[in-house]
Amino acid sequence: MVRDKRRIDPVTGKVRVPPAGEQPAGGGVHVDEVDPGAVGAVASTAELDALQAQLDERTGDLQRISAEYSNYRRRVERDRQLVIDVAKAQVTSQLLTVLDDIERAQEHGDLSGAFKVVADKLVAALQAQGLEPFGVVGEGFDPAVHEAVQHDTAADVSEPTVTAVLRPGYRFGERVLRPAMVAVTDAEAAVVMFPDTEASPGPDEQLQDD
Repeated sequence: MVRDKRRIDPVTGKVRVPPAGEQPAGGGVHVDEVDPGAVGAVASTAELDALQAQLDERTGDLQRISAEYSNYRRRVERDRQLVIDVAKAQVTSQLLTVLDDIERAQEHGDLSGAFKVVADKLVAALQAQGLEPFGVVGEGFDPAVHEAVQHDTAADVSEPTVTAVLRPGYRFGERVLRPAMVAVTDAEAAVVMFPDTEASPGPDEQLQDD
């Protein structure tokens, strides 16, 4: 028996409807129905992941820029403070001779009256800016901050010691503006006592005596 499986009726020209349970001629393709909600959920998750990745990237960029700016600001502040300290040190160095004159006047009893008031204000102002005198009798000699112009020895010291300050030194912060001019006393060298060499004569001397 021959069945006409053509989908178009050659007589009427209309599409034939196959009986229930039969597949159309040439087979068919079965398409599963897709849930629109599931498709939307998958798309939303992918978008959220992409947005989260962009947010993490932007956050990292912001943190890096913030750290770089903080380092730059600290470096600028450090350089600015260094310039200020150098300028103060230069001005203060030019006033050290004035401080020497004030100290000599005080030693001779000439520092009194209005001159003393002005001198005290000048010294206080310089010390408030960071000027610090150094050089004290009794401290250990340090060639980095002391300039020895006199040297002596004594038995009552065990190491090079400052015994007189001829001119005080000054430092500004960690910077030494002028070393202290000092006299240094060192320990005396130990005297080596040799034993008495007048002992019994040797063999050669005995032969000569005989």
